Amino acid sequence: MPINITMPALSPTMEEGKLAKWHVKEGDSVSSGDVIAEIETDKATMEVEAVDEGKIGKILVAEGTDNVKVNAVIAVLLQDGEEASAADAAPAAAPAPKAEQPKAAAPVPAPAAMAEAPKAAAPAPAKAEGSRVFASPLAKRLAKEAGIEIGSVSGTGPKGRVIKADVEAAKSGKTPLKAAASAPASTPSSAGTISAGMTKAQVLALYEEGTYELVPADGMRKVVAARLTESKQSVPHFYLTLDCKIDALMAAREQINASAPKNKDGKPAFKLSVNDFVMKAWAVALQRVPMANATWAGDAILYHKRSDVAVAVSVPGGLFTPVVRSADTKTLREISDAVKDLATRAKNKKLAPQEYQGGSSSVSNLGMFGIKTFSAVINPPHGTILAVGAGAERVYPENGQIKIGQFMTVTLSCDHRAVDGALGAELLGVFKSLIENPVMMLA
Repeated sequence: MPINITMPALSPTMEEGKLAKWHVKEGDSVSSGDVIAEIETDKATMEVEAVDEGKIGKILVAEGTDNVKVNAVIAVLLQDGEEASAADAAPAAAPAPKAEQPKAAAPVPAPAAMAEAPKAAAPAPAKAEGSRVFASPLAKRLAKEAGIEIGSVSGTGPKGRVIKADVEAAKSGKTPLKAAASAPASTPSSAGTISAGMTKAQVLALYEEGTYELVPADGMRKVVAARLTESKQSVPHFYLTLDCKIDALMAAREQINASAPKNKDGKPAFKLSVNDFVMKAWAVALQRVPMANATWAGDAILYHKRSDVAVAVSVPGGLFTPVVRSADTKTLREISDAVKDLATRAKNKKLAPQEYQGGSSSVSNLGMFGIKTFSAVINPPHGTILAVGAGAERVYPENGQIKIGQFMTVTLSCDHRAVDGALGAELLGVFKSLIENPVMMLA
């Protein structure tokens, strides 16, 4: 019987995508593991591999088609001995149910307020008939090499089949074994009903036709809007603000950058930014106040052992929050290189899901835009986010004298369910001591 090739869920957050390119045409023979198409999501462009052997009988979704729902049939695969006419009789797969989310999205804040994609329905566990687990041969081989029981891996391929990406996610620890992908930070049952806000028709009714240009929101903007609305309405935010004196930081940065080796063209091998120091100090602070390195999980709190810190990256149409893993163990130069690499690939939509999901806290820096202070929206399921403003010279008193120094204002947003006021204040105080005395973050 013909096999439906369906739109795969390339990450736990994916609900729809764009079929960017076919690598096969009708009549081509394929083997399990062959790349057959490229799919664009709101976050990245990824390759899709065949999970069965056979011949492409019919392509149902053309290249360049947007908004193809997960589990929608995109092509039909014929097995040995089947004729092309059998493709017309192949049963259609029902689209996957969409994750419950706001019916309409509120306006999106500036790039400082960060959000990941809304969590879609978790991928189904690998299906089995009797003792058989549905998995591609490539996935089985990779699982065997990694010492992973294939039946414990959640499958995101057609009909719950385990594919290469699922095994790689299990190896990296991104997808728990014998469990579905991580659930949304909040659900209607635990967070209450999320207000829909004004509808499109209600908004348009307020303005005279012809005085505006109506531009449909793309997938990324819809996702950002939905997640920020969910965060602000379901996560109890509170904010803590203080000033950090950064004269020592700026002197250390200047000295380190001046010592960077140069190539034959005179270009330095590296150039540290203020944000690199901020990322390092924040990661170390989370280790020194481990109770604040926390995530609310419905009826429990996760206390993270690593400082996996996300950083806001503004891209056309939205933003990404790639994660620098174990940032506390990295040198300033390693953090600088990691952030530059992640930012470049984010703007080209080349990040893998495991590079922008997870983490326990975030840093959002608008100092380069001259913003003095702001409050950022927590990026679920993180417990905190640090908003960093621009450094500037200010007058301050010291020992009865008036002096001038460079100061930077930071604001910490906390999820009150996981991080209380005193704990947030302790965390921010440790960060302040590290950023004002940069040598201490290396101790």
